[in-house]
Amino acid sequence: QVQLVESGGGLVQPGGSLRLSCAASGSIRSIYAMGWYRQVPGKQRELVASRTSGGTTTYRDYVKGRFTISRDNAKNTVYLQMNNLEPEDTAVYYCNADRVVTTTGSGNYWGQGTQVTVSS
Repeated sequence: QVQLVESGGGLVQPGGSLRLSCAASGSIRSIYAMGWYRQVPGKQRELVASRTSGGTTTYRDYVKGRFTISRDNAKNTVYLQMNNLEPEDTAVYYCNADRVVTTTGSGNYWGQGTQVTVSS
């Protein structure tokens, strides 16, 4: 089984920074893409940023220039550095690992979510 464990959420003032981390564990051979999604109550979960194993990154428009996604392929870990946070960034952030190849098959996996609250 593959598990994604997230850390780094919390409460921060507007303009502040947080760094989220997500480590994938299990009998993993490779992971094509790792990324971060967020969800607020009553709305659909949406992609924030993702990064492929080859280094291609995708960002939602509203985080460009403020958030940076990075990845350590050897450690199956993805990070999201969030700067200049705004109250609108408040959400539960979920880590996702796509096209995870293991010793028994492949699949898409989610972390449990970490709360990010931006408030003064």
